[in-house]
Amino acid sequence: MKLFHIHKRFFLMLNAISILVAFLMHLPELIALSDPVADGRLFPDVYWVNVSSEILFTYISILLLFFLNIRLMIPTHPVADLGWKRVAITFVITLVACNLLGKGFVYLHQHFDVPAITAMLHHYLHPLRDILIACIVTGTCYLDYQNQRSRRMLLENEQLRTENLVNQYEALKSQLNPHMLFNSLNTLYSLIRESPDKAQNYLQELSRVMRYTLHDNLSHTVALNEEMSFVRSYIYLLQMRYEDNLNFDIDIPQELLQRQVPPMAVQMLVENAVKHNEISNRNPLTIRIYAEGKDLCVSNRIQPKLSDSSSTCIGLANLSKRYQLLFKQDITIEENEKIFKVTLPLI
Repeated sequence: MKLFHIHKRFFLMLNAISILVAFLMHLPELIALSDPVADGRLFPDVYWVNVSSEILFTYISILLLFFLNIRLMIPTHPVADLGWKRVAITFVITLVACNLLGKGFVYLHQHFDVPAITAMLHHYLHPLRDILIACIVTGTCYLDYQNQRSRRMLLENEQLRTENLVNQYEALKSQLNPHMLFNSLNTLYSLIRESPDKAQNYLQELSRVMRYTLHDNLSHTVALNEEMSFVRSYIYLLQMRYEDNLNFDIDIPQELLQRQVPPMAVQMLVENAVKHNEISNRNPLTIRIYAEGKDLCVSNRIQPKLSDSSSTCIGLANLSKRYQLLFKQDITIEENEKIFKVTLPLI
């Protein structure tokens, strides 16, 4: 950090403090000027030009001392704490510098006729004023440094927290792609043996789906319209396998298509329904995707598989966690003897 690298707000504050302290340091002289009887003054032979010169010099001196303190208080690390030794040394240097500036002003008065107060009481008050100025300047710079340090630490903590949330989200999202790819490749393997022509079309749709999951979808949220376009490609892949045994009822108002959802949220619910329900000629499955108010619902009739298919609920837990990380909201899961329904808030 450079000496003059001070933000505008702090520089204005330093000017205000310097002006205020300069006037307060010469308040007795200003009061003496208001006394009409010269002999009764504490500071005889004092005039406005002398006091004004003293105030101006004090103002400039305090500003210079502020810059000196800022330079002395800069640690090697921007968030390092200032030890009492550094503060004490800074105070002593400030006090010495203040005294030297005062002597320099006396020299200018004696050799260049710069207006100054020559009253004896004024000179007696100089040591006290030097101590007060050193305390004010060092204390102000110390408090400002601690304030800036606290802000930097809060900013760094917030950045780390944001990076952690992003990392968590990316880890959750990355769990989806291998699972879906594994299921799709199994289906493709079956189609290659049974119907090579269908396998070729299936492979084209699969490439579109994988492009969405691996390349096009780099953001944390997508428009529902984009998500549903992807879901329809995914539905094609499913219906190539299950044919007329798997049906979809999609009813989403146009005004909701621009709202945001986490990528692959709807697809995961469709995949979840297919995975945990029987789909056969005897029990075809219909999955409904529809709007309910300003939310999106995915529901299906519960058709338990005859084989053991105990669910670990990893997919739903994954989706719930992503909603919490992104939107500070959660999904709603409703289940009874007949219907399983998941409601997604549309952002």
